[in-house]
Amino acid sequence: MEVPLLVTDFLDRARKYYADEEAIVATTGERFTYEELGDRADRMSAALAERGIEKGDPVAVLAPNTHYQLEAAYGIMQLGAIHTPLNYRLTPDDYVYLLNDANVKAIYADYEYAEKIEQIREEVPTETFITNDADAVEGDWEDFDDVLEETEPDYERPEMSEDDIITINYTSGTTGDPKGVMRTHRTESLHAKLVTIHHEISDDDVYLWTLPMFHVNGWGHIYAITGIGAKHVCTRGVDPEQVLEDISEEDVSFLCCAPTVLSMVGEYLEDNDAPTTGDNPMRVTAAGAAAPESVIEMVEEDFGWHFRQLYGATETGPLISTSATRRLIDEDSDERFALKKRQGIAPLGTVVDVVDEDGEVVPWDDETIGEIVVKGNQVMEGYWEKPEETEEAFSGRREGWFHTGDLAVVNGDGMISIQDRSKDIIISGGENISSIELEDTLFDHEAVGDVAVIPSPSEEWGETPKAFVVPANDDPENPPVSEDELTKFTRERLAGYKIVRRVEFVDELPKTATGKIQKYELREREWDDEEQMVGQG
Repeated sequence: MEVPLLVTDFLDRARKYYADEEAIVATTGERFTYEELGDRADRMSAALAERGIEKGDPVAVLAPNTHYQLEAAYGIMQLGAIHTPLNYRLTPDDYVYLLNDANVKAIYADYEYAEKIEQIREEVPTETFITNDADAVEGDWEDFDDVLEETEPDYERPEMSEDDIITINYTSGTTGDPKGVMRTHRTESLHAKLVTIHHEISDDDVYLWTLPMFHVNGWGHIYAITGIGAKHVCTRGVDPEQVLEDISEEDVSFLCCAPTVLSMVGEYLEDNDAPTTGDNPMRVTAAGAAAPESVIEMVEEDFGWHFRQLYGATETGPLISTSATRRLIDEDSDERFALKKRQGIAPLGTVVDVVDEDGEVVPWDDETIGEIVVKGNQVMEGYWEKPEETEEAFSGRREGWFHTGDLAVVNGDGMISIQDRSKDIIISGGENISSIELEDTLFDHEAVGDVAVIPSPSEEWGETPKAFVVPANDDPENPPVSEDELTKFTRERLAGYKIVRRVEFVDELPKTATGKIQKYELREREWDDEEQMVGQG
């Protein structure tokens, strides 16, 4: 029997079996059951339909991790409209581009960010504007709660195919303008089920939202947590004190985040005494950048949480691989932190290969570098109205496979370890140098708060490693360590050709909303006076 895979199935299942169970702990202090969540989503669907929204119309959501975000998402998708979540850290000009690119018909914007949309209202095709506190927003905005109260929860759910586009997720824009990643009911559904399996999500989980819901639909957790009948604990931002308070008071069992969040919690605990768990054991999945081994050790030894690494991309839902491989990692081994830092192995129904220039699989020797290519049901349909960019993403070393642009090695168990972005790997005097390895080494120095390593032009070697360092005291004018001391620190720990030869202290590093360092900005600045962006080493 063939049954279409639809994202609406997730909330439908939760309402059927967990109607009276608590679904959401809201930032407002309210608590909603799954039946109440479903009723509010129904009212949102009906309200959008009354305002002319039809199947296939993009509707944007600009909000932090609140219950409104979840209600809006399901309200949109139940109509067969296209859920288009936006990064709330962008500028008004960014929203002009995004809303026009997707031809967004309606938008729900949290009161804290609605002003950015109000500024560009006349420049976008959007006609319906809803917020959660109309009194706090300038301009003509409808109030979300008033809209729901005035609307009966009756709407006609259209016939939907699993191949219909149901969400557009915009790339973080680390290179050029953001691209709208088109995802279907099928890709979203299968990805959410993979997440449920490989993150071991169960109906008694309590999930803390520190990962932005807008980022690839919260890595699929707006579906997975809902469909399994677990509990959402919402947040308006990441505050380490609040994170720890939520974990202990709500008995949180699971969260996903960027490694920077874990570092923030660790720094808070250095000066404050707070519980790191409630009644439930805690596990955490980190992604966006490889967590340093020192951070993983801190999470497991000091926090008492179980750590796992996720690797992915907006184009893949994002799950490509995970280090949640209990039989491949000996928890009593001294190597466990190094193994958990690796991006791991592919999930079910997914083929992930690391290939050379000819598309051949590289040896599993943990030395030979190749590009990661992916084939799986969770991979995107393509980029919204960008056929050339879509074709390019699936062309290269292997036709028809999604090319990540990430370079990696593979160990004897098939566990991937990213060495660099293909454009960022440092080639010095003919030797390949991993900037990630250098960053991990520098992170072990107590005077280093944050760091990014890129290739810097060198007349002698073509390229040489340069580190941009945020000192631990946050004072780049008076750092607690010298450039020479950091160079010596790397020389004592790495092969001679790998040492960091240049250091620049900075007050911050350019990052995306999910904590990924935008190395291209550093690279553009570093190579500004050169004719090309690569060295001739």
